[in-house]
Amino acid sequence: MVRSEVWLLRHGETEWSASGRHTGTTDIPLTERGEAAARGLGDRLAGHEFARVLTSPLKRARDTCTLAGLGDAAEVVDDLREWDYGDYEGRTTASIREEHPGWTVWADGCPAGESADDVGARADRVIADLRGSGGPVAVFAHGHLLRVLAARWSGLPARAGAVLALDTAALSVLGWEREQPVIRRWNSILQGCEGAGAAPGTANANSST
Repeated sequence: MVRSEVWLLRHGETEWSASGRHTGTTDIPLTERGEAAARGLGDRLAGHEFARVLTSPLKRARDTCTLAGLGDAAEVVDDLREWDYGDYEGRTTASIREEHPGWTVWADGCPAGESADDVGARADRVIADLRGSGGPVAVFAHGHLLRVLAARWSGLPARAGAVLALDTAALSVLGWEREQPVIRRWNSILQGCEGAGAAPGTANANSST
């Protein structure tokens, strides 16, 4: 069996990611900085060939894929959409904690939205598909979804994604050590893009796009 390596690419910055607002179903565009970072991903991917390219249906991921030069080959996969934050859509962790002290998306989920296990079920379907790809795969998606996907790839519970902080326009690689699925690289970003995933004073582990 060919064990496919998976390159995970979080989309570039949006106005909401820059301010730490939870962005699930809201389909907002990249900022100019986000577009520039997406083109930078293209430079990092140059010379690599992928058996498949997958992207979330949301504009910020699809545009990142296109600006990175892989849009023509992309398959849109609905299960790669971001966590559904329900009633917490568009809110920061700080504002949510004013009503629910100690809240985290990982432990508590979102009213009228998804729990970590709900997102994990979608990630498991994606992983089952990825492992039959027969070669390297590029996946363009979102912060929380990709963190859950990496946790599930490694055989960990979905909520273990809490420890995998992920910036916008970051590159990560999932692979294998013998028969064990592993994380080969995590949250690799271009010089000058450090901390792009969260605004100053926000907790990246609880903000997402």
